[in-house]
Amino acid sequence: MKRLGILVAAMAAGGIAPLPVAAQSMTPMRGEVSSFTDAFAVRIFPGNPYDKRIRVEVHVYDQDFQPVDAEISPAAFLLAGQASRPVLVVVPFDGAADRKVRICTESIPFPGEQTQIRAQICGKFFGHRRS
Repeated sequence: MKRLGILVAAMAAGGIAPLPVAAQSMTPMRGEVSSFTDAFAVRIFPGNPYDKRIRVEVHVYDQDFQPVDAEISPAAFLLAGQASRPVLVVVPFDGAADRKVRICTESIPFPGEQTQIRAQICGKFFGHRRS
């Protein structure tokens, strides 16, 4: 936090006003879940801070960013400007007692748009299997 204050002060001294920057969001960014079944569930909320709609895809990866065969509902959708929506992600334990995964929200550019940047934001989630 102290570094941010120094950066803002340096920008103001240099004549550069700090501007608010909108960024794709996802909440929560971290979570820990206990489950009595062979899978654990997480509900995330991807958000679109822009005025135009965006196409969103949700993916699940392990700690090494290898894809995980999780159930995602919905896995891909259009998200209106200034909106968010719930997405349910069910992750199997695959025989393990604990599982760490990264749930990522990716905005997919529309064909023919000037900007073709694919933004990705990921959160870390930890599942514990209870007996």
